[in-house]
Formats: sequence, structure tokens, C-alpha cells
Amino acid sequence: MALWKNGRFEADNYVQVGDGESLPDGAVIVTLERFLAERTALTARNTPLGVLLQPSDDITLLADDLPSLPLLALAFPKFGDGRAFSLARIARERYGFKGELRAVGDILFDRVAYMVRCGFDALDITNAPTVAALQAGRLPLSHEHYQPTGTDRAPADALKPWRRWA
Repeated sequence: MALWKNGRFEADNYVQVGDGESLPDGAVIVTLERFLAERTALTARNTPLGVLLQPSDDITLLADDLPSLPLLALAFPKFGDGRAFSLARIARERYGFKGELRAVGDILFDRVAYMVRCGFDALDITNAPTVAALQAGRLPLSHEHYQPTGTDRAPADALKPWRRWA
């Protein structure tokens, strides 16, 4: 996978570790299931820890831990599944998550601007055309928004009125 962060590709300091795999030294990303089962041991490690949520995972199970997590990874297992967009906004707006919010998986180029708008800081991309477009210097932009976000700086009248709740 290719990690796009701060407008460029960067080295990834985290290793994604599957359930049942031994933990390497250094920063790791574990599944929600593993985090819940091994919370005490994982948080006692003196290395950065991230948690990976699948679209069907319940983010409320992490509510008390979000302030201390440096990274929350949200999976996009296929391009048609946008539930992680909602999880991103919930993490940022409802729970005030301040750490790195990372999208992981099948990320299409035309969704990158919306991911950034929803609060993602980094994208771990498996989609080859998206990686190629970003490597070529194409920047994803969106000038029209259908709804505000918690970090929206645009005035409400700049939003498409037929798509916004009054």
C-alpha cells in the first residue's frame, strides 16, 4: 500500500498486525477485536498504537480510548462502501479525536477530496490508478459541497441548497 499524507507520499511508520500475529517492535495497527481483547497489554507498550475499524465496527466501543490513541484507521474494503466517511465524522465531531485519521483500502481518486473534508489526515491506498494519479501530481479538488462538516469554513449559502437540510 502507498501512504499519502501531507500532500505527498511518505514512509509508513506503522505495521498492520493481524489477529493472532506476534507484535513487532515499533508502531502497530491492530483490529478493534484485538484491541478490545488485549487492551491492557497493548496500551502498556511503549510504542505508538493504532486501531483499525471495519465499516461495521461500533466506534462507541473505543469512545473512552480515543483521546489516548495516536492513530485511528478506517477501512474502505471496496470502493462502493462509504460507511467509513460517517465513522470519520463521528470520530472527529462527536468524540473530538485529535490523532491521525487514516483511510485504508480501495480509495478512488475522486473520493480523496471528500475524505480530506471529512477529517482524514492520511490515506493508505491500494487502488493503483489513484496512486498513479497522485504520483503524477494530480490533486483532488472539490469546489461544490452538498453538506457542511464540523470543520467547514464555507458559508452555508455556498452549499448546494437542494442538497442541504434547512
